[in-house]
Formats: sequence, C-alpha cells, structure tokens
Amino acid sequence: MDKSEHLKKELISALTKNLGIVSTACEALGISRTTYYKYYNEDSEFRSEVDNVGESTLDFVESKLFDLISNGNVAATIFYMKTKGKRRGYIERQEAEGNNNHITGIRLILDWEVVEDKSLKVEFV
Repeated sequence: MDKSEHLKKELISALTKNLGIVSTACEALGISRTTYYKYYNEDSEFRSEVDNVGESTLDFVESKLFDLISNGNVAATIFYMKTKGKRRGYIERQEAEGNNNHITGIRLILDWEVVEDKSLKVEFV
C-alpha cells in the first residue's frame, strides 16, 4: 500500500471518528483540506467510502433525534414533523403581527391546530 492509499484509509477512520467533519479529520492527520478534496474528486472508491461515512453519520443523528422524540422533547417532535411530516398533511404557515419592526405576537398555523405565543421575543439583526 503506497503512502496516499494509507493516508486515505486514515482519513476514512478520522472522518468516522469526527462524524464526517472534514476540517476536523484533516487537522487530526495534519493534512490540508485541499489534499482531502483532491482524493475525493479523483478517487471514486475513496469518494464512495466518504459518502458512506456521511450516511452513517446521518443515521446516528437520526437515532439521537428519535431518542429525543421518545423522551417527549416537543422541539424535536416539531422539527421532525416540519421536515418529514409534510406528505401526511402537516403544513406550517407563520404570521407575524406588529408595528415598527416590533413583533407583538406569533401565530403558528398547522393544518390541525393553532398555537399562539405572545411571549415569544424576536430580534432583528
């Protein structure tokens, strides 16, 4: 195994340990991101392995999201429904009421209920 092949294997390992974060994996190995992207763009086998790391990371993060949902985390449940529930009719529309760039209330309209939060604070930056 030549030096670049060995480095590619180390990169895959570092990416796996760092949830696919390229800059962190490259730092751990003392190489530049340019080297990583050269390998990624020129070596289809390496690219495939990197893409598999990304899929594994996504699976891991989804499992953590499901843990939160199972434990009753409302924000996690809403996030999931916003991203995956649309095809089942979960639709969201937001309306803001206020004057002079000062929001006095937010209304979140779902297809099955209305939720109002007058205490919500919004900052314009």
